[in-house]
Amino acid sequence: MQVTKIDIEDDKIVLQINGGFKGGRKWYSGVQIGMGGNTAPVSNTNDSNAPGGTSIVILFHKPLEPMKAQEIKKMLAPVLDFEKRSVTQVYSESLPPETQKAIKDKHVMVGMDREQVIMAVGRPEHKSRETKDGLEVEDWVYGVPPGKITFVTFSGDKVIKVKDAFAGLGSQVGDPVVVR
Repeated sequence: MQVTKIDIEDDKIVLQINGGFKGGRKWYSGVQIGMGGNTAPVSNTNDSNAPGGTSIVILFHKPLEPMKAQEIKKMLAPVLDFEKRSVTQVYSESLPPETQKAIKDKHVMVGMDREQVIMAVGRPEHKSRETKDGLEVEDWVYGVPPGKITFVTFSGDKVIKVKDAFAGLGSQVGDPVVVR
């Protein structure tokens, strides 16, 4: 949601949200839903003249006196949250503390879902799917040889295994050797 215009009149302040009543897109205009590689728009209507926003009016019933933006924000606090927080921030704050810590530390743990893994370590370099012992799994691969390679294995939407391998480096990676 965005405040797209503010009008200050003699006895009122008008805030237009998402273009106000005079037009704009619906919040779902660009949303698609898909499964199995097929996607479809949520709405097939492309009427760009359809109302897409709203307006909020603060009516004072007397001529306006000079005031600061902070005072207006305080008046609107019951209906608008002016704290700039993304959907991702709000979502991550709702996660259990151990998951929040893993994401902050850029670490994947068993039980995370795909979105949480992406938040922690980004999109994978490579993906592969296979069926092991009747269980369909998907591996997300991070890193390139020579070096540390991390395999994140999903069953459904949940991580069931995280495995680190060290391609071209032997079986483990130690601290760097300092030569004097």
